[in-house]
Amino acid sequence: MRDLGVGFGYLLKGQRWVARHGRQYGFGLLPGLITLVLYAAALVALAVWGESAVTWATPFADDWSSPWQGLFRGFLTAVLFALGLLLAVLTFTAVTLLVGQPFYENLSEKADADVSPDGTAPRSDLPLWRELWISARDSLRVLVRAALWGVLLFALGFLPFVGQAVVPVLGFFVTGFFLTEELAAVALQRRGVDLRARLALLRSRKTLVWGFGTPLGLAFLVPFVAVFLMPGAVAGATFLARDLLGEESAAGDSAASAAQPDREDVPQ
Repeated sequence: MRDLGVGFGYLLKGQRWVARHGRQYGFGLLPGLITLVLYAAALVALAVWGESAVTWATPFADDWSSPWQGLFRGFLTAVLFALGLLLAVLTFTAVTLLVGQPFYENLSEKADADVSPDGTAPRSDLPLWRELWISARDSLRVLVRAALWGVLLFALGFLPFVGQAVVPVLGFFVTGFFLTEELAAVALQRRGVDLRARLALLRSRKTLVWGFGTPLGLAFLVPFVAVFLMPGAVAGATFLARDLLGEESAAGDSAASAAQPDREDVPQ
């Protein structure tokens, strides 16, 4: 269970790092703002036309008597919007990282070098278009996996008690895992770690991953928060990736130092 606290420590450490590097933070906000506008427009459209879409998709309910028709279609409309919101949370990170690939790659490299004993960070030799292609392909594969989990959790939601008490908690842990994968991919892909190896690496330290990604997923549900936390989340995921790979930190053991305040934050 200690890994839960360490994972959360990396999340906080990433936010503190960008707070001390204002220029990196400013550039890191731009992709999130662009993605937020696109997602907000899509969710507004879903809220406005969702009921009409459900009505069109359920012609068999046209002759149902009141109140069953309204209850049935209202339930499906609510489910449709909830799934859209869940999909937005799951894909926001992937889309933002894709839009802001150069910004976040640079931010991750600087955070990497900042804690490296020799002051350097691994760099990818691939051209930008190749990195974008790999990121988009891997993000799609992760989205398919997340969608399968979403379908399973949706089905379990109809079970008494389990659907109301257990499924929401499982949903946040699943969201946290895939959020962490997307964020850590910036640093791990630069090191040549492919998707299959990344998933195996994250599964080997699930409590560490949940400690980082689950509170972040909860925070992302609050409007606009995701935009402001994204730069720090990328930096924190870089520190987490170093821990997963067993790389040394300039400040000593990376797992231990993440759970403690940085030297700059300790009052003298």
